[in-house]
Amino acid sequence: MFGAINTNSSPSLAPHHMALIPPERLSEIQKEYFAEAAALTTNPDAIELKDRRFAGNAWHSSWGKSIAAIYLLNSKHLLALANAVETDDKTKQRIIFATEQMIDAFSPSNFIATNPEVLESIISTQGQSIQNGIVNLMGDLKKGRVSLTDENAFEVGKNLAITEGSVVYRNNLFELIQYKPLTESVFERPFLMVPPCINKFYILDLQPDNSVVRYMVSQGHTVFLVSWKNPDQSMLQITWDDYIEEGVIKAIDVVKEIGGVSQINLLGFCVGGTLVTTALAVLEARKQHPVASLTLLTTLIDFTNTGILDVFVDEGLVKLRENTIGGNQGNFGLMSGLDLGNTFSFLRPNDLVWNYVVENYLKGNSPPPFDLLYWNGDSTNLPGPMYCWYLRHTYLQNELIQPGKLTVSGEKIDLSKIKCPAYIYASHDDHIVPWHSAYRSTQVLKGKNRFVLGASGHIAGVINPPAKNKRHYWVNDSLPKNADEWLKEAKDIKGSWWPDYTKWLENFGGEKKAAPKTFGNKKYKKLSPAPGEYVKEKV
Repeated sequence: MFGAINTNSSPSLAPHHMALIPPERLSEIQKEYFAEAAALTTNPDAIELKDRRFAGNAWHSSWGKSIAAIYLLNSKHLLALANAVETDDKTKQRIIFATEQMIDAFSPSNFIATNPEVLESIISTQGQSIQNGIVNLMGDLKKGRVSLTDENAFEVGKNLAITEGSVVYRNNLFELIQYKPLTESVFERPFLMVPPCINKFYILDLQPDNSVVRYMVSQGHTVFLVSWKNPDQSMLQITWDDYIEEGVIKAIDVVKEIGGVSQINLLGFCVGGTLVTTALAVLEARKQHPVASLTLLTTLIDFTNTGILDVFVDEGLVKLRENTIGGNQGNFGLMSGLDLGNTFSFLRPNDLVWNYVVENYLKGNSPPPFDLLYWNGDSTNLPGPMYCWYLRHTYLQNELIQPGKLTVSGEKIDLSKIKCPAYIYASHDDHIVPWHSAYRSTQVLKGKNRFVLGASGHIAGVINPPAKNKRHYWVNDSLPKNADEWLKEAKDIKGSWWPDYTKWLENFGGEKKAAPKTFGNKKYKKLSPAPGEYVKEKV
C-alpha cells in the first residue's frame, strides 16, 4: 500500500503538488484491511459473494470463492485509498476513475486460469469453447470494438427504424423524415425531434413496441425527425455554427413550411438538446419565436458538473484535439465514432466491456440479439471543428450559460431569454448526464418549466414504453433551486413517464385537424422512404 500517489510525472514538482493520504487515515485503512484479511483466513465458510460477476455455481467451490473474496477485499481497500487522497477535486476524480478501471480489468473473472466457470466450459466442450472464443476475438479485432449483440439479427429499415414515413428534405448535414399519421386527426402544430449527432436517430425508433416515434404518432402528433449524416471526408471543416444554422434552424423552417404554421413543438435528446437550445437562443437574438414548447431529454446546458466525463476534459486534451482535427494550424479531421463508442463503453466497463470479454472470448459464446446494444455499436463520426468547439465552450469553459459570452451563427446568445415552456427530463442513474446537472436547466431557462425524473440510466430511462409497465418516475410541480430539495418533495409514480409527457404536450399542440394524406408539400416533396439513406452510412 502507498501513502502518496504522484499525480504528475514532472520531476520539478514541489511536495505540495503531490496527492497525499493523511497518515492517520492510511493507518486506519491498513488496520481494516488486515482485520478483514484475517477474518477470511480463519472463517472461509462465512464468505458471501454478492457481486454478480461471481454469481455462478462454479465460484462457490472453495478455491473459486477464495479467489473472488480476496479480489473483492483488495478492491475495497484500493478504492478506500483512492478516496482518502487529499488533492484538488479533478485530480481526485481521476485517481478514483483510474483505480476503478484497474480494479475492473484485473478481476479474476477476466482470466482463464482464475475463472472456474471458464475452466469448466473448456473441459465440458473439450476445448471447443476456446476455439469459438478465438474466432469471436478475431472478428472483433477487425471491427475495433467488442461485440455486444448478435449484429446479424438486425438491419436498419428491416426490423429497426420501421415506422412508416418519408424523407422530405435533405442537405449535406441531415435528412428530415416525416412520419405517416396513425390517427384520423392530428394536432395542428407539428412535432420535431432532434436526436444526438453522436449516435444514429433510431434510438427513438427501435422496434414498434419500444419506438418513441411510433408512440408520438399514435398520440396524434405529426412527427418530423432529423437524421444526421454520418460525417465523412467531405465534412472535415463543418462547425458547430453549421449544425445550428444548416441543421436545427433549417429543420425548424422546413417543418413550419410543410405544416403551414408559425410555431412548432421541438424536442432535443442529449447533445441534440444542447443543439436545439443553442439554436433557440440564436433565434431569440433575431427576435424570432418559432417554437411553442421545448422538450429536453437527458440534456446538459449547464456544464458545471459533467460527472465522470470530466476526467477526460482539460486544457491539454482540448488543445491537442484542436491542433490535430479542429482546424488549428490548418489541420482538419474527424473525431472517430469508434473511439467515442469505446470511451463511453469504458465508463461502465463491467457492463459493456469485461462481461462480453468473458462471455465472447473466454467462454466462446455468441451474444444474444438486443436492439438497444446493436444501436450502441452503430457508431458515428463527428467533424473535428464542431467537436472541438463543443468540448471547449461547454465541457471545458461552460460558456453556454454565460449571457452574451458566445457568438453563434453571428448572434450573441443568451439562454435566459428563451421563454417558451420546457419539459425537462432526466434519468436518475444517468452516468453521462448527471440528473442534478440536467435539473439546472430549470434555473437557466426562464419559461414555465416542468421537470420529470425517470428511473434507470441515460438510454434505458428514456426508452420506457407504457405497455411494458416498467420502472417509475418522480414529479414535482415546484422547482426549487436545489435538485435534492425537488426530489425530497417529489411524488414517486409507477410506470412510464411517457403518458405524463404527452399529456403536457397536448397543451401546445393547437387545434385538431384532419391528418394529412401525403408527405411534404409542393416545395418539399417525398424523396425516399424512411429511414432514409444517411442512417445506413457506417463509419
